[in-house]
Amino acid sequence: MTEKVKKTEAEWRAELSPAQYHVMREKGTEPAFTGQYWDEHAPGTYVCAGCGQPLFDAATKFDSGTGWPSFFKPIDDKSVETKSDRSHFMVRTEALCGKCEAHLGHVFEDGPEPTGLRFCMNSASLKLMPKK
Repeated sequence: MTEKVKKTEAEWRAELSPAQYHVMREKGTEPAFTGQYWDEHAPGTYVCAGCGQPLFDAATKFDSGTGWPSFFKPIDDKSVETKSDRSHFMVRTEALCGKCEAHLGHVFEDGPEPTGLRFCMNSASLKLMPKK
């Protein structure tokens, strides 16, 4: 089991940019078509911008047309955790980093095969580690 990263809010504020803090710690959402990775096509691994946990292989990224980076599956079952999100008068599935519990985005059931899932992520929560 992955050991959880625990930091105070002051530590997170010191380490993350204001935009990253808003998304990752306050469960914000960046505007569509504005994030660094929505139109990125380079091979590599997307890791959590807060703790470096590997989250998604770039090979699972697809163009969802939504303006946010979208993936059809995480690297493994422990890298991304999900929980019910009933905010904004909706019922959605929130995606969280399995290691530091940072808000990444949401999961929807309108993705491509083989999973049928769309992990709709915020670029602010991610960092692309290019394939060597």
